[in-house]
Amino acid sequence: MRLLRNLGVISSLTLLSRVAGLAREILTAARLGAGPVADTFFQAMTIPNTFRRVLAEGAFNAAFVPLYGRELEGKGREEADRFASEALSFMVTVTGALVIAFQIFAPWLAYAFFPGRIGDPDGMALAVLLLQIMMPYLLTMVVAALISGGLNSHGRFAMAAFAPVALNLVMIAVLAFNPGDSTDELVVWLAWGVTLSGLAQVAMLWTSAVRAKLRLRVLPPKLTPRVKRLIALGIPGAIAASAVQINVVVTSSIATLEEGARSWLNYAERLYQLPLGMIGIAMGIALLPNLTRRVRTGDETGGDFAMNRALEVSLALTLPAALAFIAMPELITAGIYERGEFSAADTRNTGIALAIAGLGLPAFVLVKVLAPAFFAREDTKTPMRFALAAVVVNFVFALLLFFGGLGFVGLAIASSLAGWVNAVLLGLTLRTRGLLQIDKRLARTAPRLLLAALLMAGVVWALAAWLPGILAAALPTLGASLVMMVSLLLVVGAGAAVFGGACLTLGALRPSEFAEALRPQKETKTLPGGSDEG
Repeated sequence: MRLLRNLGVISSLTLLSRVAGLAREILTAARLGAGPVADTFFQAMTIPNTFRRVLAEGAFNAAFVPLYGRELEGKGREEADRFASEALSFMVTVTGALVIAFQIFAPWLAYAFFPGRIGDPDGMALAVLLLQIMMPYLLTMVVAALISGGLNSHGRFAMAAFAPVALNLVMIAVLAFNPGDSTDELVVWLAWGVTLSGLAQVAMLWTSAVRAKLRLRVLPPKLTPRVKRLIALGIPGAIAASAVQINVVVTSSIATLEEGARSWLNYAERLYQLPLGMIGIAMGIALLPNLTRRVRTGDETGGDFAMNRALEVSLALTLPAALAFIAMPELITAGIYERGEFSAADTRNTGIALAIAGLGLPAFVLVKVLAPAFFAREDTKTPMRFALAAVVVNFVFALLLFFGGLGFVGLAIASSLAGWVNAVLLGLTLRTRGLLQIDKRLARTAPRLLLAALLMAGVVWALAAWLPGILAAALPTLGASLVMMVSLLLVVGAGAAVFGGACLTLGALRPSEFAEALRPQKETKTLPGGSDEG
């Protein structure tokens, strides 16, 4: 099954990127902690990142890949590359105008994005400066997203998955050298690192495109029929694919009203983004070209098989991660972050946010897996409607819970609830339209995977409760930070062993099926009984 092999490539490189991102966040926590400066930096970085996912990743994954694939199959590489050049020129023009607008109006926009800094002239000035420095990162990411979409359509996933490592490496270098005499100066250096890393990513991807013989050119921007079609699909697709990110902006802006809250949510987000990126985002990237190709050739049976296997693999990887976040959030947070400026109180609050995110993680992954079933059929409006419904749910509950006394905890609850609203609406609609038929294998596997994950959660909960105390008593010279880190590694190892053993014992994972999925096979031949060789 090529889908699983592509997922392996993307997930492995995404894991590298996310591990580098985690290393970056560990250094950030030690240098900045969870105070006002950290809150301001994280919020300023959220703005271009959110627009990146709305205008770049969302729009091109939802609309560009199917349209580029149609041109590639119907008219050949030359016309497909010309369409890519037209799309590149138009999107660069639009995004460039947005970036310029932010440079001009940042002092006023900051009042909306940084409400917690109102009344603090120095804090607001820093927010404006960081926002102006990092917004050009958005323009580089639009170019990177288009090149990545073209490479993915040709089955070249590696460089597109590897390029984001550049951001983390640049920021790690800045944090390691720790330039400047204050945290205010350090975050300015970090902001410049973000924008420079965007240029590095474009250079890497453009080189890969040249080697893949993708002929991209910058043309005078025109609203050609193909670009109009991209816009028609891209606008709702961008909103649908980026519902989680829209929710992040809403909650993060409100979070600036509570000192430290923006940082706690950010550190928790970095942890749950690790499995989300490896599983949900990677699966969505690998699944969309696969489904698009099958839909265009009329292979609905093969498409249904691919969807079931995508759900199966996603559940196998997501459930243990989600339940681990719920069972031992403080051990995870302490083992990774608690050192330097990051205090025990920061650990407790970040752990609470992480546990709540664990409740929403399966939903976030399901959205990434289910949405491509609509995008492959050039239906971006339905996911858009559901995404907007989720945004409304998030906004309403974020306000009610935050100002109702729960503070940042209410923001985390609102985000997870919105994720489930989106996932349930997508799943029910696919079922109603006959586009998602749960096969016998998934119906057999899913409850067994859940049971195996629950057994694992019980074990890690018990180990997390007593193992740090035992290690601290047995090895008093280690120090508190090292004790928590070693405890975390031991508990994670034990949890993985328990989950794997339980899956094999319960029959949730069958080695023969996994080996068969990895075996190189032809894509187009459909087998009786709902399986295929693709």
